[in-house]
Order: sequence, then structure tokens, then C-alpha cells
Amino acid sequence: MDNDYELNVEEILQTIASAEIIAFRFVVMSQHLVIDTRCSAVDGPMVKVVPHVKSAEEGFQRLKQLRPRFRVPEKICAIWWPKHIDSLVTHRIWPAVVQRLIDTGHPGIGKQCDEVLRELLYLERAEVQAAIRGKGYQALWECQSQDQPKRG
Repeated sequence: MDNDYELNVEEILQTIASAEIIAFRFVVMSQHLVIDTRCSAVDGPMVKVVPHVKSAEEGFQRLKQLRPRFRVPEKICAIWWPKHIDSLVTHRIWPAVVQRLIDTGHPGIGKQCDEVLRELLYLERAEVQAAIRGKGYQALWECQSQDQPKRG
């Protein structure tokens, strides 16, 4: 079940259309999606799943490591996405991201977008499965086996 948060889809679409750099944070997984629309004759735009950062400063440093030929940006637009990854498609967000990057004219970016979406879906599925199995998670309550007497 997806979270029932209100989204201002039009505002998110405007951000995608105008921002140089966008970072999506997700509710289910710690990884972020970073989209950098800047490009040159040598470097195309970037769409990449990256590990969580602890601070904005760390995020700027990581971007500089990933894109050393570009200046440190003045800002990174952060979007918190409180829904499942597949809802990026159903809410028209992902197609807008892909189109924005394809419009840069760099070959292969559409395929790269497809790969990143598959990676995001895989990571989300793996995180949900880990939560169900209790791997890396702790239950808020104990399950009692039918073989054990109930405390009372």
C-alpha cells in the first residue's frame, strides 16, 4: 500500500523542468536519486542512485566527486518522495525526468534512465523484503510461537 500523502505534482514537474540539480529522497530506502542536467561536450547529464548523505555539505562534496569537471552548484533541489518508486511513473514524474535529460541531446541517456529506474525498483523491493524477513530491522513486538505458553 502506498502512503496517502498529497503531492503537488505540478510543482514537482516545474522543478524538474527548471532545476539544474535535483535529489529525490525516498521513504522506503536510504539511497537517493540524483539528477544533474548540466552537460558539456565531454560529460553528459547524470542520473544516478547514490548512498544517503548526512548533511547538505556532504551532498555537495559527493556531487563534486561525481562531476569533477563541473563547478560546485549553488543549490540542489531536494524532493522528498513519500510513495513507492513505481508511482514516479504513474504521477508523470519519471517521464518528465527522462524527457528533460533526453532534451540535452546526449546519446544513451534514455537507456541510462531505464537502467536507473530498474535499479530503484530493485532496491525498493529488496528493502521491503528485508523488512518482512526482519533482516536489518527489529520488530516492535515479539511474536509468540504456538508451542510456547502465553505470559499472563
